[in-house]
Amino acid sequence: MEPESRWYTSQRLKLHYLTWGDEAKPPLILVHGTRDHARSWDRVAQALIDRFCVYAPDLRGHGDSDWAIGGNYSIIDYALDIHALGEAIGRAPYVIIGHSLGGGVALQYAGAFPEKVQKLVTIEGLGGLGWQRERRPAHQRMRQWVESMRELERRQLRTYLTLEDATRRMQEANRHLSPELARHLTEHGVRATQAGYTWKFDNYTHAGSPYEFNMEDARDLWNQIRCPMLIIWGRESWGTRPGGPPDLSAFHNYRAVEVEGAGHWVHHDQFERFMQLVNEFLGE
Repeated sequence: MEPESRWYTSQRLKLHYLTWGDEAKPPLILVHGTRDHARSWDRVAQALIDRFCVYAPDLRGHGDSDWAIGGNYSIIDYALDIHALGEAIGRAPYVIIGHSLGGGVALQYAGAFPEKVQKLVTIEGLGGLGWQRERRPAHQRMRQWVESMRELERRQLRTYLTLEDATRRMQEANRHLSPELARHLTEHGVRATQAGYTWKFDNYTHAGSPYEFNMEDARDLWNQIRCPMLIIWGRESWGTRPGGPPDLSAFHNYRAVEVEGAGHWVHHDQFERFMQLVNEFLGE
C-alpha cells in the first residue's frame, strides 16, 4: 500500500506528511531522525495499518518539507511542528514512535502536552542531545554556532553522479542495511539535479542551536509524561553511551530494552525484533 501525501503549515513553512490506512482507526505518528525522511518508516507503517491510521511527517528541512528560513533548526521548533501536525490531524490522543532526533522531539512534545500522547516509543531518542553533553559556557557555544553556520553557508551540496553512488554512501553510513532497503531509502532521500543527485535534507540541520537543552529542563519535561513508554536502543549504536541510556529516574511508566545486533537504526537493523517489541507494547 502506497502512502498518501498531504501538507500542513507551521511557522509559515509548508510541511509534508504521509498517511497510511483507514482514518477511522486510532492515530499513530512516526517521527524520523536527523537527515532522514518519512519514507524511512514504510515497513513499520505497513506492519501497523491493520490497527492504526499511520501518519509520518517529513520534519522541516527534510524530505519534501520546506527548509527553515535562515537555516535555524532546534528541537523546540520540531516539537512545535509536531503540535501543528496534530492540529492538522485533529485526532488526539496519539501513539507516537520516534527515532533518534524524532525520539527526542516526541519526548519534548509528550512532556509539554501529556494529554495528547497515549503511548510513546523512543528509538535511540536519548542520545546525542544537548543535555547529555558537558555544559559549556555561553560564549563558547555562541562562537562555535556562528562559525558552524558560516562554514555551512560556504559548503556546496554534495552531488552523486548516479543513484547507485548515493546508495553506496547510504550503505556506508549503516552496514546493517540490506541492498534493497538502502536503495529504497536513497530513492526517497535524494533530489535529481542536472548534475546528478543530492540529498533532500538541508545542510544547516547539522548546526543545531547554541542554546543547548540542559538536563534540568529535560528531567522537568520527562517528569510530566504520563503515558506508558517503550525506550529502545541498539547495543552496537554509536548513539548509546557505555552502560546504556542515561538516568531514567524522571520517567514514571516505562520499559527499557537493549536490542542485540542493532546499531542506531534499530527499526531497520532488527526489524522483526523491533516490531515484536512494539506490538507487545501496543497490545498491553
